Amino acid sequence: MTALSAAARADDLADLCEPLETKSASTDTDRTTAPKGDSIEALALETAAISTKTAASVRDIEAKLGKVFEHFKASNDEADKDRQKKGAADPITEERTSRINQGLDEIEDLKRKLRIAEIKAARPGVGGRGRNPVDQKAQMQTLWRKAADVYMRTGDDRQLREFQAKAMSNSVNADGGFSVFAEREESILDKLLLEMSPMRQLATVRSISTLQYTKMFGLGGADSGWVAETAARTATNTPQIAQLTYNAMEIYANPGATQQILDDSSVDLEAWLAEEVNERFAAQEGNAFVKGDGVAKPKGFLDYTKVANASWTHGNIGYVATGQAAAFSSAPFDELINLTMAVKAGHRQGARFMSSRGTLSTLRKIKDTTGQYIWTPSMEAGVSGQLLGYPVTEDEEMPAVAANAYPIAFGNFARGYLIVDRKGVNVLRDPFTNKPYIHFYTTKRVGGGVHNFEAIKLLKIAAS
Repeated sequence: MTALSAAARADDLADLCEPLETKSASTDTDRTTAPKGDSIEALALETAAISTKTAASVRDIEAKLGKVFEHFKASNDEADKDRQKKGAADPITEERTSRINQGLDEIEDLKRKLRIAEIKAARPGVGGRGRNPVDQKAQMQTLWRKAADVYMRTGDDRQLREFQAKAMSNSVNADGGFSVFAEREESILDKLLLEMSPMRQLATVRSISTLQYTKMFGLGGADSGWVAETAARTATNTPQIAQLTYNAMEIYANPGATQQILDDSSVDLEAWLAEEVNERFAAQEGNAFVKGDGVAKPKGFLDYTKVANASWTHGNIGYVATGQAAAFSSAPFDELINLTMAVKAGHRQGARFMSSRGTLSTLRKIKDTTGQYIWTPSMEAGVSGQLLGYPVTEDEEMPAVAANAYPIAFGNFARGYLIVDRKGVNVLRDPFTNKPYIHFYTTKRVGGGVHNFEAIKLLKIAAS
């Protein structure tokens, strides 16, 4: 997404809702009014203007969140007062509140898309532009890129084999294709994949060279005690040790291009392949890390056995119930406090909430016992505001609010979830299967699963 297209998208925000100041005057003198001088329309136009800038665009758009949220609070407060006095909110006020809420989502989208655009623009150019030509590593990267480019365009792997001899690297696979040079692997699976995959941003990631990663951990049971200098030392219990195993499963993408595109020397094939692969890998990984069943894919944290937190045992994910069968209770603030308190104090450092956009729209309206909103805008890139002082991550793989669903997770995901990446990305050129397209069958191995069952808790929509 370019800055220009971001500006066009921000222009659309001007139509999301009317300026609050132009709403027909109310006879209720105690009715909450919007902040003066900054209508949603004016803020949207200002956002469109700043979106045409480059590196500062994301930061400037973030700065507008606070102002837009003030309008949201004013409109939502007005709807709440209508409900208290009349039993129902004015439909116009409710619609306006909903549109402003959508406007906040639109700004969050701009933040994310501009961030991705910046990452794409920061990719190194073909031939290692911007690097010191005398640097040996840069030279090797340049050689690899040229060899890979020839292979992708023509299928000729002779330069790859020459590179293999120089770099002492197994670049050419025995069954055809090539393995991405280690120093260039970061361009195929670069920061763009990280930006597009929420769980990759939060979880602990380990690189491995085998097909399996095993982690040992203690289940407790070791005793200790105080003793006088000359007193007898009795035997203590032996600690219980267990292990968790994470298998690296194969994930693939198979983007295709015509020979005409490959013949165009102006096309950066590595950048094209990186973008195609990143988008496909991010979508597949994102789904698996949250709700994968562990069969030929990572096991998502929502797929583990879930139990009421009061009955939690190792190997299960604890949950806190809302007390209502199909929705939040009348006091959702209490439910969210209970959810945060279900996580031990040591894990709450670095903890955050995770939910879908639809659930986040509901969370923005929740107030505490003093009438203060518990959601606040955040200036941090990649964070969809803060809830009760904790960051909120938006992940569309999280379920919507429904009976027996788990729409909100809270915890320290770095301590709770482990992603294992087997080193190596393989690319096989296939000009035969789907003529006239030439496909690049790209594979990597990745696994994942919970590695600390105390660190992540869930909110369940249920009576108990």
